[in-house]
Amino acid sequence: MLCQHLPPCPTAADSDREAAKTTASHPEQGWSLLCNGVIVFEDTGELLPDCSVIEPHRGPAPHTLVSAA
Repeated sequence: MLCQHLPPCPTAADSDREAAKTTASHPEQGWSLLCNGVIVFEDTGELLPDCSVIEPHRGPAPHTLVSAA
């Protein structure tokens, strides 16, 4: 898959790959396809075009963060 957007979206190898534009969305199934070939899941996991898996990477819930005093 080759992104046709200008400026081009991040590639699947880039650290900001999730910033690519969505080309197909299936929220009822919990996934979306990005123009760089990455499939992102609602649990924040990813499947890359080379079949590599990125485990879910959610951060801590905002209400659990302790602010510095």
